[in-house]
Amino acid sequence: MSRQEPAPSAPTRNPIHWVPSLYFVQGMQFFVVMLIAGLMFKNMGVENDQIARWTGLLGLAWAIKPLWSPFLELARSKKLIVVAMQFTGAAGLGLLALALQLPMWFAAAIGVLFVLAYASATHDIACDGLYMAALDAKQQAAYAGWQGAFFNASKFLTLGGLLVLAGHLEKQFGVFNAWSIIFVLLAVLLALLASYNAWALPGTLNTETADISVAGVAKTLREVIGDFLQKPGIWLAILFIVLFRFAEGQVQTIGPLFLIEAREKGGLGLTTEQVGGVYGTVGTAAFLVGSILGGYFTSWLSLRRAMPILILMMGVPNVTFYYLSLSLPQDMFHISAAVAVEMFGYGFGFVGMILYIMQAVAPGKFQTAHYALGSGVMQLGFIFSKTISGDIQVAMGYQHFFLWTIACGVPALVLMFFVKFPKPQSAPENKADSAAAAVTS
Repeated sequence: MSRQEPAPSAPTRNPIHWVPSLYFVQGMQFFVVMLIAGLMFKNMGVENDQIARWTGLLGLAWAIKPLWSPFLELARSKKLIVVAMQFTGAAGLGLLALALQLPMWFAAAIGVLFVLAYASATHDIACDGLYMAALDAKQQAAYAGWQGAFFNASKFLTLGGLLVLAGHLEKQFGVFNAWSIIFVLLAVLLALLASYNAWALPGTLNTETADISVAGVAKTLREVIGDFLQKPGIWLAILFIVLFRFAEGQVQTIGPLFLIEAREKGGLGLTTEQVGGVYGTVGTAAFLVGSILGGYFTSWLSLRRAMPILILMMGVPNVTFYYLSLSLPQDMFHISAAVAVEMFGYGFGFVGMILYIMQAVAPGKFQTAHYALGSGVMQLGFIFSKTISGDIQVAMGYQHFFLWTIACGVPALVLMFFVKFPKPQSAPENKADSAAAAVTS
């Protein structure tokens, strides 16, 4: 689908100087748009259906990014794109702080978030391309752990640190002023990181751009998509991918909003800082542990035999939130334990879809490109379920909604018996470990 840039013979700086900052920024921009925005809107009084609908549309950027990723090969330098998108993100965060002070603040904020989403998705493409171009295969493997660690460090910052800080600021300055302060701080942080990356990132040029034209890239893209759609059983596989995430997209959108919702409306009535503390600590840790164990479990049992367990584990968050909506516990230890169980099941089960795309959908002439397309389909399935989740929850109420999400996991479990799986011996032994690393990054 695209040509890789030639790896430089002698990188100007040790990768430890730029890999952490590069992937910290990647995660920070993603989590601000896909996680923080929804929780912020909830505190500002926006209804769940509006939050789910608009944040779902924002997520479309990451689903369709394979469509323009080949055209970035026309640029002379991935570094130029990375730094430009980071400064664009910093400017966008500053504008978001300003948008929250306007009379039509919601429309203005959504408009800025759309710019941030597409800048972030473009940054992801160039970021990964730069990583592959600047490092050889051995170095890529050696620094993969740093990728995941600092991507998830940004999750700790946004879900843990920022939400806790926002909770404190809301008490002193009010919700809108508090979040404007948060986004100003994020804008300054991202501008500083962009400036550092402008100095630290390797400036590898794409010397093959002379042989690439827009028409050539478009032709290759059409060939890649055509080959993908002609794979045996691909439409059944696409349906399976969408159904696998159908329940997840709904519960992962509404679940955190349920935690903040007032008790008289059926929620748990937690504060912003309480939600940040729970998800930023035990929630994130449980997700990482679940992802790693899910990868090793699948490697040990094989994807075909492990898949029923993985699908059932994807249903753990749905059952957990249904239990919380029935019991409505008040002590934080009880709630934290439930969130840990939810995130562990989510991390453990999600490995199944990463591996399914990697081993059953991607193999072929355009393996890397088809993995990207399969991931795009997976994200589209998530976005569809995320977008409709708010309307369903408003119509049903929290208890019936979470019971509905449990039922939404059944079709994927049934369809699993009809889709094609790779033979156990056809997948390299390290695939599961790679998938676990991919999930955590």
